[in-house]
Amino acid sequence: MKAHHSGWWAWLPLLIAATLTPSAAAGETIVKFSLDYGFEGPAALFLHPLDKGYYKSEGLNVTINPASNSIEPVERVVSGEYDIGFGDINTLIRYRDAKPGVPARAVFMLYNRPPFAVIGRKSRGIVAPKDLEGKTLGAPASDGSYAQWPIFAQVNGIDPSKVKIENVSFPVREPMLAAGQIDAITGYSFTTFVDLKDKGVPVGDISVLLMAD
Repeated sequence: MKAHHSGWWAWLPLLIAATLTPSAAAGETIVKFSLDYGFEGPAALFLHPLDKGYYKSEGLNVTINPASNSIEPVERVVSGEYDIGFGDINTLIRYRDAKPGVPARAVFMLYNRPPFAVIGRKSRGIVAPKDLEGKTLGAPASDGSYAQWPIFAQVNGIDPSKVKIENVSFPVREPMLAAGQIDAITGYSFTTFVDLKDKGVPVGDISVLLMAD
């Protein structure tokens, strides 16, 4: 029973239609669980019972691994390499649409509202969605929040042609916004807020445009 850290980013666990494997220890069932990203706050829901031995008391030998992006837990579960994954429902829908009949399904919705958001700085003129016009938005191409950008722009009357999209990697996304190299980014409302605050950006200067709003 241990958590492995094999790299470095939900809304619901995904369960593959496969039989879990009994372990060498009598009565134990091996379960491989994939997170949607790294060991961050949302992972506490799964890591706490691991730390407290609750899985073990139920006869489960659970291994929890981080992932590098939102598609990885879906692919891991579909391949049969993992039994359960914590992943984005939108990513699963798109995956199943492209590959009908894949052996993965949503079994539990975790968040009441998804944390997809556009996060900007008020000092750079970002207070409302329309303020993004004429600005630079930093967004990793595989970011689950960025995948919602087209509908976010449409609903808020944003002219996408007036917004410069800069493809940035996950590790430099918040640092670039903190340094003023870009005006706003796509990301998760809570993790990005905490990260920017940790990097010295004044809380009053952080503008969180939650896409669920």
